[in-house]
Amino acid sequence: MSATEHPRAGTTAAATSDKQFATFVVDNLLFGIEVSRVQEVLRYQEMTRVPRAVEEIEGLINLRGQIVTAIDVRRRLGLKPRESGRTPMNMVVRSEEGAVSLLVDEIGDVVDVEESAFEPVPDNVATGIRDLTSGVYKLEERLLLVLDTSKTIDVDTSSSRQRAQ
Repeated sequence: MSATEHPRAGTTAAATSDKQFATFVVDNLLFGIEVSRVQEVLRYQEMTRVPRAVEEIEGLINLRGQIVTAIDVRRRLGLKPRESGRTPMNMVVRSEEGAVSLLVDEIGDVVDVEESAFEPVPDNVATGIRDLTSGVYKLEERLLLVLDTSKTIDVDTSSSRQRAQ
């Protein structure tokens, strides 16, 4: 198979897919972010807590001299807390304000999807998740929820409570 062939379809990737998503799992849900928005993926990094920050902000990490805000995607989506002893992974994304780390349960693969397969988020998806996703793609075995990174990292406008004083 040549380097440009799509492994599933046997045709070139350019001919079969319009978008690529870097995927990750949070609470057994598969999410994707456009590859162009992802800066890098890192193992868990030690964090500095931010006093009085909204609860979605887990802390700050030092990424080669750059201070990066780390947002817990579970909290941001309104999901149950991560199991005790299970450390998250960092998916660092680019934003207009700079890099932001999204704390996720595990990192997945890069998947190719056809733009024509994009669908709106189903009504039966929980409100917290529906509010932060822009649509879905039906993959062979799973549903890929497309995370709206702009909304996800905009924790200032979230309805979260401030941490206890």
